[in-house]
Formats: sequence, C-alpha cells, structure tokens
Amino acid sequence: MKIKTLLRVTLWVVLLVFIAGCRPQTADNRDPDRKIRIVATTGMIGDAVGRIAGDRAVVTTLMGPGVDPHLYKATHGDLEKLTSADVIFYNGLHLEGKMGEVFEKLGRTKPVIAVADNIPEEMLRKVPGFQGAYDPHIWFDVKLWTRAVEGVSQGLQQYDSTHQQEYRKNGEAYVRQLDSLHNAVKRSIAEIPETQRVLITAHDAFGYFGDAYGIEVRGLQGISTLSEFGLRDVTELVDFIISRKVKAIFVETSVSKKSIEAVVEGCRKKGWDVRIGGNLFSDAMGAAGTPEGNYIGMVNANVRTIVESLK
Repeated sequence: MKIKTLLRVTLWVVLLVFIAGCRPQTADNRDPDRKIRIVATTGMIGDAVGRIAGDRAVVTTLMGPGVDPHLYKATHGDLEKLTSADVIFYNGLHLEGKMGEVFEKLGRTKPVIAVADNIPEEMLRKVPGFQGAYDPHIWFDVKLWTRAVEGVSQGLQQYDSTHQQEYRKNGEAYVRQLDSLHNAVKRSIAEIPETQRVLITAHDAFGYFGDAYGIEVRGLQGISTLSEFGLRDVTELVDFIISRKVKAIFVETSVSKKSIEAVVEGCRKKGWDVRIGGNLFSDAMGAAGTPEGNYIGMVNANVRTIVESLK
C-alpha cells in the first residue's frame, strides 16, 4: 500500500473512532461562557458566519485565498478542526466534492449545514449533461446569496436559541447590505455597452453572475476545474472571441492562468489582439485585511475590473 493511501486510511479511521465516541451537540450541553467554535469551508461562507455570529463565535475558514475548492483535499489538521467544531457550514452542491463523505459522517454528531440547501431547487442553474447536478457558484448572484446568508442565520438560531434575536438582527442587517450591493452591481454592469457584455474566464464559475446582471458568460473549462479542456475547446473559444470582437478576457485567482494565456495566444495567431483584463476572484476571496478579503469587497473588486476592461 502506498504511503499516501495508508495515511489517508489512517485519517479516516481516526475520524470514525472520534465520531463513534461523540454524542450529538447542542448549545445546551456546552460551557455557556465558551465561544461557539465554527468551521466554514470557503471564505465567502466564513465571512457571512462571522458577521452574523459576531463575538459569540470563533470562526475558522479552511480554504484561504487562491484555493480551489473543487480540488481541495482535507488535511489531518482540517479533520482535527472539523471534529472539534461545534457547528460546520459548507457550500454544498458538490463544490467541496472531495469532502462530502466527511461532512456526512460528522453530521451524525453535530450541526453540519450546507448553505445552498436554503436556496429553492428551481432557482439553481442546472449543469448540462449531468442530470440532477447544479452549479455550486451561488455567491455570484448577490440576491441569491442572501438566501444562503439567511440559512446561516437560521442555523445559528437553531443551535444557540438563547441568542436567537441577536443572530436574527445581525443577519437582517447583513442582508440589507447585500441588497444594496446587488443594486450597485446591476448599475455598474449596465455601464458596459450591450454588445460588449461578454465575460470570458478560465472555468464556468460566473453563470449566476451572468444570469443576474445581464452579461453573457463563457468559460474554457466546465463548472468544475476537475474537467479537462483540449485544443478544440481553445479553438472554439478563440473563434467566439474574434467573432464577437471581445476586448478582454480574465484570469481567476484560484485557477492557473495558463489556460487563458493559451486563448490569448490563439487569438493573436489569428490576428485578434485580446488582452487579459485582470484577475477575478472566483472560488476564493482575497487575503485577510485587504478590501477583497470579505465578500462585499470581493464582489466590488470583480465588478470594477470587469467594467473597466469591457467598457
């Protein structure tokens, strides 16, 4: 047995033993003076949890800046954080595909909440060719993301009913901010001439964004970065860019820029000078302490980059 395989099996055994010895957790059977320990998978979720929980919790985010959740594998340290957490929030819709079984097992002993579960199925984007599969990038439609945020608030209220009103109040305040953000994004995208509203990125993460704000979206790879792309995909995208006279295409901070560079080179060989319009935050936010290190700042940064490059 290979060393990596042996290590992974050992981690699973440790996790299973830990779960077997645990009893279901509620706020009633923990020290009332201790802050709630919450683990969130992505930065977007961690930001929402932190805003709603406030000083009542210590929030740990597993996937930091530049991390691709489609490819993410839980480490031994992650498993320790997850098993010691009081509550876990994750995206769902197979965004954290490699961690699904971990969440299922931990859900037997503690609240493990998929924020996407608070969004009605009819509002989700179907993935062509995969029956029953939906696009997990729900945070790119700010209005849709408010439903996920409301799911976070509800989860905290159920876990810690003593402070239910506080969580509800914080959640409602954050949703008002998101409503303002949603309207601001609509106004900004409307500044781009309609014929130039074409957003091209490395993978198809911006579908919800396109639907919500009236901009056509194309990605070289599919919904997940696990999907492969080939010469035919590059050629087809190059031909599309030239036919639509697209001025700029975009790199994603959590995806290698090589694929987009190949598209740029393909356009140049055919006589069309398309440029890289900048870096967009797709599956991860910016570094902590920067304007892009929170959800609202990330969205504003993306919109500013898109508008400045396509106008």
